[in-house]
Amino acid sequence: MTIPIKFGTSGWRAVMAEEFTFANVRRAVNGIAMYVASQKSKGARILIGRDPRFLGETFCAMAAEILAAHGVTPLMIGDPAPTPAISYAVIHEHADGAINITASHNPPEYNGIKFSTQDGAPAMPEVTKQIEQHIADFDAAGGADKASEPPSSSLPPSRPSSSRPSSSFAPSSIDPRPSYLARLGEVIDLDAIKKANLRVAFDPLWGAARGYSDHLLREAGITVETVHDYRDVLFGGHAPEPDDHLLETLRGKMRETQAHIGIATDGDADRFGIVDQDGTFFQPNYIIALLFDYLVETRGWKNGVAKSVATTNMVNALARHHGVELHETPVGFKYIGELVKQDRIAIGGEESAGLSIRHHVPEKDGILAGLLCCEMVARRKKTLRAQLEQLFVKVGSFYPRRENFRLTPEVKAQFTEKLRQDPKEFFGRKVSEIVRTDGLKLVFDDGSWLCFRMSGTEPVVRLYSEAGSPEELQNLSEAARQWIFHEHSR
Repeated sequence: MTIPIKFGTSGWRAVMAEEFTFANVRRAVNGIAMYVASQKSKGARILIGRDPRFLGETFCAMAAEILAAHGVTPLMIGDPAPTPAISYAVIHEHADGAINITASHNPPEYNGIKFSTQDGAPAMPEVTKQIEQHIADFDAAGGADKASEPPSSSLPPSRPSSSRPSSSFAPSSIDPRPSYLARLGEVIDLDAIKKANLRVAFDPLWGAARGYSDHLLREAGITVETVHDYRDVLFGGHAPEPDDHLLETLRGKMRETQAHIGIATDGDADRFGIVDQDGTFFQPNYIIALLFDYLVETRGWKNGVAKSVATTNMVNALARHHGVELHETPVGFKYIGELVKQDRIAIGGEESAGLSIRHHVPEKDGILAGLLCCEMVARRKKTLRAQLEQLFVKVGSFYPRRENFRLTPEVKAQFTEKLRQDPKEFFGRKVSEIVRTDGLKLVFDDGSWLCFRMSGTEPVVRLYSEAGSPEELQNLSEAARQWIFHEHSR
């Protein structure tokens, strides 16, 4: 049975050997190639990149042959490359887009495909819907059946033989690293980091950022030590996600080298993880707020700020404090990327560790975020904890949290109905604002809030909450849990 291929918030992802198979990758790439060819009949050029996952090289080679069969010139990136570096290469090379074989921070058994358009941004829904339609057309023409042939022939046999590349077909190659690192050298104040004698520890989590953050710092004469600096397609046996519980090795290296800051990136380096000097993991919500405040202070950028609806309202408070326009977007960095392209924001971020800034790529950049944090600590000469305490004094205290709750079919049906309601009160709290940018967000009189979002792929509700103290946050979270399940807890 042919499965539908759907491009979600960050492309299409699936478990290898289950749904992420050679046949389905062929179907997806044919759909992308057909879309590109429909947009530009001659001379289209598409970059092909990957993270270090299993069989990444094979999938890239297959994609190159399929693109060539459709008259699209493939530009192959030989080594694993960060998603933001691929995004910058699209812009720098004036290419027509990029196919990126990556599952980002997902566990090692997953792989995926991201498609970027000619502006280097993640494809918007209007583009991915067209790609999905092209995949359906390919299937309807018999392509799905022929796509399941052995990997030795990665072209759909229905194509005329004259459209197939010869056995000596070799796509052009491109290295995105030099131009991307040069751009970061323009964006980051490396001299300030060096003058502060900052010691940095870096964890690429076996991912695509190996040889990027550390190389740039080292070339600038900054002390940096790395961990997990080799390819491991199993990522140590867990998801390559720069989250608190997965950064113990980084903390150990920080203690060993007396580092002032630890920076980490996920599998494709579009997400970041930051560890303060004392080993405290700083959640992305706080990093986004700190960097927003820092960029206004040091760059004087006041053209705007963007955040997803589920990201801390500390950003809202800072926007009011600095007199900066706030843009609150649905979840999905592509919406923030649009504002970067239009130069309407100084910085945009998501609580899930996505961030970019003005005059940079319209894509999440975990490498940039880590390096900016190094600069911020160096120039302010204060730990992240001290800086956050100052921010609390400036705009008030904010304690955010994210939780996932799995629902039975019965609970999901009833809860989905609840999400359509507009409650005026919530467990004794007066609802002062209802936001439906994405899911249901309830803002209360004291500034605390809850946001409920149903997962599009599993029976899970994502709960985002924020309050002015840890105790109030716990109370709010418990009330939200009761609201989700109370029909079945009597």
